[in-house]
Amino acid sequence: MRSTLAHEFIATVRAVVGDEPVIGLHEPEIGEVEQAFVAECLASTFVSSVGPFVTRFEQEIAAITGARHAIVVSNGTSALHVALTLAGVRPGDEVLIPALSFVATANAVVHAGARPFFVDANPVTLGLDKVALEVVISGFERRDGVLVNPRTGSRVSAIVPMHTFGHPLDIRAIVALADEHGLVVVEDAAESLGSYVGDRHTGTFGRLGVLSFNGNKIVTTGGGGMVLTDDDELGARAKHITSTAKLSHPWEFEHDEVAWNYRMPNINAALGMAQLTRFDGFLVEKRRLADRYSAAFADLDGISFLPEPEGTTSNYWLNAVRLDVADLALRDALLQASHDAGLKVRPFWNLLSDQRMYRENERGDLSTARELLDSVICLPSSPRLARLP
Repeated sequence: MRSTLAHEFIATVRAVVGDEPVIGLHEPEIGEVEQAFVAECLASTFVSSVGPFVTRFEQEIAAITGARHAIVVSNGTSALHVALTLAGVRPGDEVLIPALSFVATANAVVHAGARPFFVDANPVTLGLDKVALEVVISGFERRDGVLVNPRTGSRVSAIVPMHTFGHPLDIRAIVALADEHGLVVVEDAAESLGSYVGDRHTGTFGRLGVLSFNGNKIVTTGGGGMVLTDDDELGARAKHITSTAKLSHPWEFEHDEVAWNYRMPNINAALGMAQLTRFDGFLVEKRRLADRYSAAFADLDGISFLPEPEGTTSNYWLNAVRLDVADLALRDALLQASHDAGLKVRPFWNLLSDQRMYRENERGDLSTARELLDSVICLPSSPRLARLP
């Protein structure tokens, strides 16, 4: 039965993506436009963190997302680090994050001096589950106006919801819950450029949000991230502390605090600006590819396509399917057979709570996250695959 399902799974994916010997999970598209923009940057000699492409890229992302301020940085992890710091997360705090996320979500919390507290996932949105959050928060106490974990004595200061694979989670409910308990929301929208809840872009619901432009994202700068905020003061501080806190002066190197050199180089921003000229087309192609996968998997028993949650618009950064019954051995058998057939599918990330450096961290019940880990497979999702006949 397992070998039969593996054969049917591979045939279903191949019916969508074609018969190339090897098909990657999500490949960047670098063409003539990207080469021209990068060549212009090289010719200008402004290849480091000062240059017009940096400013243009920030302005364009602000316009796309509707954020008042967009501050470009070196990668998504540094964006999260800065956002958590600006949100008031202090050393010794605990921060509520999804157990089912890329390791950067937890690492950024630690870089800010705090400790991750792992929370369960929602089976529909794949992101943080509001009910699971409520259960966790109900175990905390309020002391002198501050939410405290009584088991550790630590202040609980923030929530970091993450929009998984580009699918928006129930961010309005989570922000409302955070407001009720005096917690700040730093929204991890690393994978969701071009995703919306209603008509509002992800990353703009929390006090701060972050994006990623890694090589496998829908728009890439090679490596890069972005801090989003509507707060004028936080926007100015984000740019200041990611630029070594250097005071403006024609020649003096005067700095007014310990800060970071996190700004994105102009050459990376040039690549990003070129990618943005194709962004609308990428979004159309991603949705077309998702529609094809959805139709193809509708007739395969035991495996279901994961659509965007109701009331949202996903960028479908990664298309994914889920085994109707969680079965880690079957999941791995499908992964192995697919890789042997040249299809570079992948599973979810291993639970953060299982990573060796986080095994002693606080966590709630994670049963849904574990079921998702044991049952979800991500499919080849490069935009070009939608152009196949």
